[in-house]
Amino acid sequence: MYVCSCFGITEQQVRQHADKGACTPRQIASACKAGTDCGGCVRRIQALLGRGACPRRELAEQGESDVLAPDVAFMPASAAAKERAAA
Repeated sequence: MYVCSCFGITEQQVRQHADKGACTPRQIASACKAGTDCGGCVRRIQALLGRGACPRRELAEQGESDVLAPDVAFMPASAAAKERAAA
């Protein structure tokens, strides 16, 4: 089932990114852009992520500063919209 219709991101893709360490909607957005356009899917992403343990979050709380840094560059929604319009 699609979570983000703007970018065609499915629940399975969100879960795969979560399995790789994405713990927050912002980290999911950094990985696949879901939630960066209209924002309508952010609550669904939050629900999929749940409130379970997150190893990366636990490391950050222990003082590791770069563990929550995104693996993929984040593109703001306005830039993504401009990029799509130019295509």
